[in-house]
Amino acid sequence: MEAVIICATLFIALPWIIFHYVTQWKKSTSITNEDEALLDQMYETARRLEERLGTVERIIAADHPDFRAPRLGASDDYRLEGRLEGRN
Repeated sequence: MEAVIICATLFIALPWIIFHYVTQWKKSTSITNEDEALLDQMYETARRLEERLGTVERIIAADHPDFRAPRLGASDDYRLEGRLEGRN
């Protein structure tokens, strides 16, 4: 009787527990539809805010001709870091 319990534990219960947690782990690493919708919403909000900032900068530039808005893109950030670290 003990041999049946040991065999059932080794060949049925243990693999079932392992596969159960592997499945749970794989489900948690993928992005959900809700997360994807939230990311899309955040991207749209960031795009609208960038447009608004551009509008504000144009209004200020029209009122003050000596105004220059700082524009840092991805490549500018890298060049700025290089200057700060003394690489350029």
